[in-house]
Amino acid sequence: MQPVITAEQMRTIDRLTVEKAEITSLQLMQRAAHACFHAIDAHFPRGLAGKKVLVLCGPGNNGGDGAALAQELIRAGCAVDVVLLGSVANTRGDAYANLEIVRDLAASSAASLTFVECHTASDWEAVAVRTQTFDVIVDALFGTGLKRPLAGIFAEAANHLATLRHSEKTSGSASLIVSVDLPSGLNADSANPIGPVVNADLTVTFTAPKPANVLPPASHLNGTLIVADIGSPSALIDAADSQLFVIEEVDARKWLRSTRYIPDSFKNSHGHVLLIAGSRGYTGAAVLSGNAAMQSGAGLVTIATPSSAQSSVAATAMPEVMTIALAETDRGAISDDAVEHVLRLASRATVTAIGPGLSSDDERTRRFVREVVKQRKTPIVIDADGLNCLAPWPSDLQRPAEFPLILTPHPGEMLRLMGTTDKSALDDSVAAAREFATNHHLILVLKGSRSLIAAPDGRVFITPTGSAGLGTAGAGDTLTGIIAGFIAQGAAGASGGFFDEADALFGVIAALFIGGLAGDFAARDLGMRAMVASDICEYLSEAFLALDPAGELP
Repeated sequence: MQPVITAEQMRTIDRLTVEKAEITSLQLMQRAAHACFHAIDAHFPRGLAGKKVLVLCGPGNNGGDGAALAQELIRAGCAVDVVLLGSVANTRGDAYANLEIVRDLAASSAASLTFVECHTASDWEAVAVRTQTFDVIVDALFGTGLKRPLAGIFAEAANHLATLRHSEKTSGSASLIVSVDLPSGLNADSANPIGPVVNADLTVTFTAPKPANVLPPASHLNGTLIVADIGSPSALIDAADSQLFVIEEVDARKWLRSTRYIPDSFKNSHGHVLLIAGSRGYTGAAVLSGNAAMQSGAGLVTIATPSSAQSSVAATAMPEVMTIALAETDRGAISDDAVEHVLRLASRATVTAIGPGLSSDDERTRRFVREVVKQRKTPIVIDADGLNCLAPWPSDLQRPAEFPLILTPHPGEMLRLMGTTDKSALDDSVAAAREFATNHHLILVLKGSRSLIAAPDGRVFITPTGSAGLGTAGAGDTLTGIIAGFIAQGAAGASGGFFDEADALFGVIAALFIGGLAGDFAARDLGMRAMVASDICEYLSEAFLALDPAGELP
């Protein structure tokens, strides 16, 4: 897991690095610039020599980073124009030192370098007319210290770059916009833009990501994110005690290794998923979810569905997936008469999932869902109409901990669980997810462009995989199946037969990462526009092989 740190935590880490690691603050600035240089250099396989670069510097340390970067770009053979929005005289410390070097270099005419102090709107206009001629534009205006919206010439610069980006998209040629630490205009601690902001192609942040680097919609303005190690000891990052993390490839690989197939394993070794899903006329969701559970590696999958839906589900699901009929209402949804039947089925299962295509219109279906969840003897994954049947969330369903609950709402379902229609309740999605998970002692997957996983202990995990291609009908049903399949495998192989919330959380984290990765592979080959939910399952195999080839091959 990669910790996500706040601006204040970053300042503390920098200060303690200087105090304890025998690194000066100027050296940290030089290392930050060097990391940015390498990121830019890697973008141009034929080298940087001859490239034209504009470096926009602010008056603080971010501007100092930009000035130090300009020096490296000059040494690489670039033609560099440095524009300081302000004056060198008003800067201080390490920023002053690097800006003064750049100013003196430009004055000596010994390098392919110009330096301009930009004080007024008219000064900026003289710069703006030339920005389309650059191969690279470096945004080193503001870093993690910004709390207020950009104003004056800073706002004009950000807005101009946004206009430039729009015009370049239509023309087919574009400058590479690189932000140092954070796109200028973002509050490092907020997922929501606070005013005019630079839309970067590449952002190089230092030591650890900040919330605005990784949480949407602000994260969408970062472009490709590179987290650069500039020398702060890992112990200082750990000591920050972050409760927000980005899931890493190593986390998913660790789960795959812990659940590897071994020579004498068989279907019962990999768990049995009982999926309660579907209703008359809504069988597709049940099929997608059941197939996903099967292809995720579960040993057995049974879809329990209303009697009138069974034949359709059986005809379209994978032949390996079993089906069973349940008592239904006159509308073709599962009835509360099926409670005892389902509890008997669940006693032979490893994990239960409930909700896809279920329908929530009938009170008897709602009673059925509530009783099955309340009397559970397995972990339960709840999605879609399973969630709607329980909204607003009844607090008496949170225990027992040995049979954890995993809820997977999209934002609309989340609001219903919270008992509100006020969309602003999710403005801080991390806080909302954390509060719900801790208050009700459950695992919450809040789906979105970067899905969140909130744990009962207050930790929140950000899923870095996945794209807009996952915003297609049935992708949520597919994810439910993958989560259930992963939990089944983990529970079936649990050491000593004991399985708890930590084990379930481990499986959910892996499921979100790997499911998103499979979606990325599908989008790569098919394009986001054409891919459908069933394609995610088709690419699960490639995701498994990419992460753990030694464990997947005989």
